[in-house]
Amino acid sequence: MRITERFRAGVFLPVVLLLLLYSASFLPAAASSDEVIPAEVYVIPLREDVDRYLGVFLGRSLETAKKAEAELIIIEIDTFGGRVDTALEIASKIGAASWARTVAYVPADNGGRGVSWSAGALMAFSASEIWMTPGTSMGAAAPVYQTAEGMEAAGEKTVSAVRGQIAALAEKNGYPVAVALAMVDMDVVLKEVYVNDVVSLATAADIEEMERKGEEFELGKTVCDSGKLLTLTAGEMEKYGVSSGTVSTREELIASFGFTLEDTVVLEKSRADSLITFLTSGAVTSILILAGLVALYLEITSPGFGIPGTIALVCFAVVFGISGLIGNLGPAEILMFVTGVVLLLLEIFIIPGFGIAGIAGFLLILGSFVFSQQDFYWPEFDWQWTIAWRNIGIVGISIIGGIFSIGVIMAALPRAGLFDRLVLHGQGDPGYAGKNKHRKGEKISGAAPETSSDKVSEPFPPGSIGTAITDLRPVGKVKIENRTVVAETDGEYYDKGTQVVVLRIDGVKVVVSAREE
Repeated sequence: MRITERFRAGVFLPVVLLLLLYSASFLPAAASSDEVIPAEVYVIPLREDVDRYLGVFLGRSLETAKKAEAELIIIEIDTFGGRVDTALEIASKIGAASWARTVAYVPADNGGRGVSWSAGALMAFSASEIWMTPGTSMGAAAPVYQTAEGMEAAGEKTVSAVRGQIAALAEKNGYPVAVALAMVDMDVVLKEVYVNDVVSLATAADIEEMERKGEEFELGKTVCDSGKLLTLTAGEMEKYGVSSGTVSTREELIASFGFTLEDTVVLEKSRADSLITFLTSGAVTSILILAGLVALYLEITSPGFGIPGTIALVCFAVVFGISGLIGNLGPAEILMFVTGVVLLLLEIFIIPGFGIAGIAGFLLILGSFVFSQQDFYWPEFDWQWTIAWRNIGIVGISIIGGIFSIGVIMAALPRAGLFDRLVLHGQGDPGYAGKNKHRKGEKISGAAPETSSDKVSEPFPPGSIGTAITDLRPVGKVKIENRTVVAETDGEYYDKGTQVVVLRIDGVKVVVSAREE
């Protein structure tokens, strides 16, 4: 069976995309474009919700600071929280920056929120020191996920994983482990304990251990009761020995380490960073996938390779390329997408009906988009399920929107001047001027038909003769009366060049069959 022109064009599109994405997948996850300026102090602002690209920005900034041989890294954290996976990634990168002194600083300047909650607390505990500004707070780090009824606490498996991680960070950097646990686990109860007039916070297990050892202490008030998450103000963080101090400004913090503003470089997000952050948002990703699917449909239903194919390449390359920069794109996602497109093309142009190949192709394309938005395949924790369902929703809405848009385009084609040569105009439609009628068996001259003012009930009466200019499988294009229109058969397949005769007009569709010799 001969492959149609549209199938060849459709195969060419994913092959080109495969090459582009294969190259994109090897791009560094944190390509630095910042100028390396030698300085003792580098300030990295993380003053926004924790999204997918924030970890990339931090990693690139740390690399820049390392190249500059910075001695002090100040990470400004001002966030309500965000993605748990990105927060864990950021915490790991901060903890790995052992070549410098790392300080988590919670500012409270104009326009700031003055909080380090949820994922922000996890990131702060990964630094070697914590400093805060009066009026700020930290805590409430229990993982939650979005449901139809609102925000709900994550399951024990997820809480246990985050609890273990934040406890390990606190232990590594010398913070009170009990405080870190109480910020994540609502079952932890904290009380004030005074030893030689020095106050700290202890759990029930800590107090029992002190009693067993015979240590002298006095109990104070209960700071965090069962069923509540711990959140501490800047003053309380310093009082209980969690933070290293409280300062009013960034300049004061820098001065406390013996440096000045002249010794400091502040790394801000560039326009490219802001653009990538914008492109990684769920809304933009959904629009890009929708536009790519519609453009792909227009490309494979028209001969050759043109503007729709270019648009599809750009849209899909941006979606997958950005995922490659973030580090979520691998060979599996690329192969799934290309295989899915090929299977769909086989289903449309080669295999009659819509069966296993079409369904498998659809699922592979869906899976490639979903997996490219996350760094795991099968969710293990509640927060991973939240991310997976969010990505499925984004991709699902895009695909449904794409199908709806394609339906609208198919219905609007008779009125669209851009597709005037590809579709059949009905009587009274723009672009239809009334053509000469030909009876069954009548020869058609090669000259262009004359325009007639006579009104006819059908553009091409039954019996009109034409030639298939593409394969009809069963839909394709035929040339009738020097006009190219989309036509279909009653299920038969005809090769390009076959002479056909019009059987009937079904709405705006021309139904044809092979002309009998």
